[in-house]
Amino acid sequence: MAARPPSTARLPEVTISEYDGVRSLHLGTLWIQGSMRIGNPDYIELDYVQRMLASLLWLPTERLGQGHAVQLGLGAGAITRFTLKALRMHTTAVELNPGVIAACRRSFHLPADGPKLRVLAQDAGTWVHDPAQRGSVQLLHVDLYDHEAAAPVLDDARFYGACREVLAEGGVMSVNLFGREARFEHSLSQIAEAFGRDQVCGLRATREGNSVVLAGRDVLLPDRPTLLERAATIEARYGRWGLPARKWLRMLRPLPR
Repeated sequence: MAARPPSTARLPEVTISEYDGVRSLHLGTLWIQGSMRIGNPDYIELDYVQRMLASLLWLPTERLGQGHAVQLGLGAGAITRFTLKALRMHTTAVELNPGVIAACRRSFHLPADGPKLRVLAQDAGTWVHDPAQRGSVQLLHVDLYDHEAAAPVLDDARFYGACREVLAEGGVMSVNLFGREARFEHSLSQIAEAFGRDQVCGLRATREGNSVVLAGRDVLLPDRPTLLERAATIEARYGRWGLPARKWLRMLRPLPR
């Protein structure tokens, strides 16, 4: 969540539910903003969150775990925990709602800030437009929905252009897009305008309607044998986190030229 209301007094209330061994975070509605399996907190519970990590396929195996990972929108902290604990990357999460941060620390195993973790109560748009961030990020995960989950809060070519600017050369962004097909096509066109069509690829939508889009900064897209090799490595290294990397390969949809 990373909406930008005029005042923090208007931020939605953070609530938590539990069902069938899964704890979920909500923002004043029934929409799920993130989930965690209580008996296995490391496992990435939601299908679309797993797919956001398909960005790992675009990184050479020897570079896995290198550089800086950033999440715009914290959710229930699943990707933040993964990049910190599994990839052991320097990790920054940017989340506008302090209540979400508090809930993640209290109920979703989000560690306190330390040498490799910073969680910022800040607007994501402000963060990406800060010149100090340019070229500093290897993995950027963008999941910016408000409590109504109707459309991304930040969703134009200027914002996605700033996302490209914060990426290091060879860095990759993944974006969660959720909603009607017309809205998805608009978002996809804005990402393609900012990154270039040859640097953008989508994954098939989940049953719930989440579509993940990958976009790279000057990424040399790998051939099929290389992708298969990388997917096998991801599954071998991070199996306990539940990443079906070889399955992702069947979902990839390059943009038509």
